[in-house]
Amino acid sequence: MATTKDYYEILGVKKDATDAEIKRAYKKMILKYHPDRNPDNKEMAREKSKEINEAYDVLKDPQKKAAYDQYGHAAFQNGMGAGAGAGGFDFSDFGGFGRGGGFSSGGFDDVFDMFFGNRRQSSSGSARPGPERGSDLRYDLEITFEEAAFGKEAELEVPRHENCPDCNGTGAKKGSKPEECPDCKGRGQIETAQTTPFGRIVSRRTCNRCHGTGEIIKNPCNTCHGSGKQKIKRRIKVSIPKGVGDGSRVRIAGGGEAGSHGGENGDLYVYLRVAPHKLFTRRGNDVIIEMPISFVQATLGDTVKVPTIDGQVEMTIPEGIQNGKVLRIKEKGI
Repeated sequence: MATTKDYYEILGVKKDATDAEIKRAYKKMILKYHPDRNPDNKEMAREKSKEINEAYDVLKDPQKKAAYDQYGHAAFQNGMGAGAGAGGFDFSDFGGFGRGGGFSSGGFDDVFDMFFGNRRQSSSGSARPGPERGSDLRYDLEITFEEAAFGKEAELEVPRHENCPDCNGTGAKKGSKPEECPDCKGRGQIETAQTTPFGRIVSRRTCNRCHGTGEIIKNPCNTCHGSGKQKIKRRIKVSIPKGVGDGSRVRIAGGGEAGSHGGENGDLYVYLRVAPHKLFTRRGNDVIIEMPISFVQATLGDTVKVPTIDGQVEMTIPEGIQNGKVLRIKEKGI
């Protein structure tokens, strides 16, 4: 490993951060220190990018992360396996290695997989990223009591990242295209070989120059500045079904942000907030209204007009009715 800095500090996360938090932090930091975004200090940006990629390469992998959490950078130092006194791992803790035991069947593979997550491949293999699904988006929408009861068609203006229309998402200027990364030869990863008392271990890390894409952009698009994405406000229609409640959500497939490397769009989730009504409240699918009447009406009874979500209807108040009594009008709820 090239750096001795704390990997969690490099990404700006706590040691108990979740996988999702680590991934979000990586995307934020790698974008912040992309050389194209730091034209006045590209060398600093490249060095920071190397540290960020190195940290993420370990923390995104459960086995590597577990080894780092327990042993720190010593887990990846040259000469590992020479014994605990040498600062590496003491292989006596693993079956098949120990105190003159030599290799057992599959012993080397087990240790390799523990460190590198069972991601071995031939030296000619490619580790360039495949299709990546776009992020989901959330949109909060307030609707009226009546709209929740009867449903409605709404049109939303949603800002989202889409593939840049000028470069079709490649990030390269018109008339040019991304080129193969000379550092990793288009593989997206750099191989590092280590010789140990037990043999030669080949590890792979994300290429710092192309950030794992296998491509570099020498002539970035003037519109998206090489990102391949552009934030666009898009008008999206959504059908709100009848009878939705406060806090319900409506999913619009493909309404989220654009994917990368040919991946599908994320989804748009519309969260509904039902505004309070001045007359009605809701209990399940029943609509409740509190209606004041006079002492005479309560004593002698009466016929009154009652507001409902369908308009006013007549209701008979029986004589002698008590305060707080609930009367029902059928089929006037939701």
